[in-house]
Amino acid sequence: MADGFNQEEGDSENRIHIMNDEGQIVSKRMVENHFTIPEPDSEDGRSGINKQPEEWLPITQSRKGNSWTATFHLLCSGIGTQTLSLPLAFVYLGWFWGILCLCVAFVWQLYTIGLLVSLHESVPGTRYSRYLQLSIAAFGVKLGKVMAIFPVLYLAGGTCVMFIIAGGGTMKLFYQLMCDDCSSKHPLTTTEWFLVFICLTILLSLFCPNLHSVSLVSLFGAIMAVGYCTTLWVMMVAKGKVDGAVYDPSKVVASDAGRARSTLNALAIIALAFRGHNVVLEIQGTLPSTPNRSSAKSMLKGVRASYLIIAMCFFPVAIVGYWAFGNKIPVNGGMLTAISTNIHHNASKPVLGMIYVQVVLSCVSAFQIYSMVIYDNLEHAYVSRTSHECPKLVRMGIRIFFGGMTFFISVVFPFLPSLALLVGGFALHLTFGYPCLMWIVMKRQPTSIRWWFTLGLGCLGLGLSVLVIVSGVWNLVCRGLDANFFHPR
Repeated sequence: MADGFNQEEGDSENRIHIMNDEGQIVSKRMVENHFTIPEPDSEDGRSGINKQPEEWLPITQSRKGNSWTATFHLLCSGIGTQTLSLPLAFVYLGWFWGILCLCVAFVWQLYTIGLLVSLHESVPGTRYSRYLQLSIAAFGVKLGKVMAIFPVLYLAGGTCVMFIIAGGGTMKLFYQLMCDDCSSKHPLTTTEWFLVFICLTILLSLFCPNLHSVSLVSLFGAIMAVGYCTTLWVMMVAKGKVDGAVYDPSKVVASDAGRARSTLNALAIIALAFRGHNVVLEIQGTLPSTPNRSSAKSMLKGVRASYLIIAMCFFPVAIVGYWAFGNKIPVNGGMLTAISTNIHHNASKPVLGMIYVQVVLSCVSAFQIYSMVIYDNLEHAYVSRTSHECPKLVRMGIRIFFGGMTFFISVVFPFLPSLALLVGGFALHLTFGYPCLMWIVMKRQPTSIRWWFTLGLGCLGLGLSVLVIVSGVWNLVCRGLDANFFHPR
């Protein structure tokens, strides 16, 4: 009798009670989905199986960060060479619309960062420390993976490729600047400079097993990024305007179709200047969280501090750059190309050399943050298959493999920067669209004004992504493509 009672009590946890048409309560057994964890073969395996897999992966291995480290990561990942193209957007939009669009984009992306930070611990006891995890929680397993896994990995890997092209190319510029009178008859080719750059990043990554361990590197990279932005606009103020600078957008293009295309290009340049949203949740995942103090408080401090500094970089570069060069801003390369050509002979070598070095070191540092997303996914695949932590040798192999892969892509497709609008548009919704849509799905407050506002913002974000892709395709049709496969210049 007792055994029957115990069996019935155990089964009751898997039963559901419903009322039939006659008013009687009927108990039915629920169908269970079983997931079996394989038995470890050794005593070490039995002790390791109890350890949380989150503690094995690079993103969440260490949660000892604070608002300072979050600020360093956000600054290092948020400022890049794309900032130097902002004056080009003003060439197409003019003063008023250029400043207005830049302000709107800045506030918009800052709002979506706030949404991501608030969703990190939106479910009590659960932390979404990866963009993909939050997407799955919001849209379900199948749809969440379809909507996020490709854009997240594509953006992280593609950004690393862009770092190689920008960093390696700038190293070549630095060498040419400092060694134009050198006696070497065999200077390094651009491909070899790419190789030097990726070797530096791989070597540095071997000493950074997890995202928190990159904190000092991020601090250094943030100083370099803020440094070259500040040095550039201060130098332009000191040098003054370029002769013949014009500030009339109507004189840049004559036809209506050309003006429409240039306007789309300007919006795309401004939108793509803001980056790093695909690593915001990962950065917050390095912060500790307790019942008394959630990670959101420390993260929001880091967001406020970092984006105040980012604004102090973006707006002066855009405004002063346009003031100094007007419509003479180069289409490819932005301010970095401008200072290498227009005022090359008027600026001192040490100043230009310092800017080049800062750009290279900033790219090397930011590479560590974005590549950590790829390392985390590859190590997660290993842990899922073996139920063991990644050995150091495997981690080293993953970093060398990814570095070699990105180097190969940068050599095969060295013209990717000329397709920045097209390739960037495919992941732009991660910044302006998806955070809004994930928030409205998880909050479910249709009666709230903020809910409807965020829904509209999310739809606009998806539309903006489509417009940027259209702009990239339109440019490709009008300008063509100099596809120098395997021949970086």
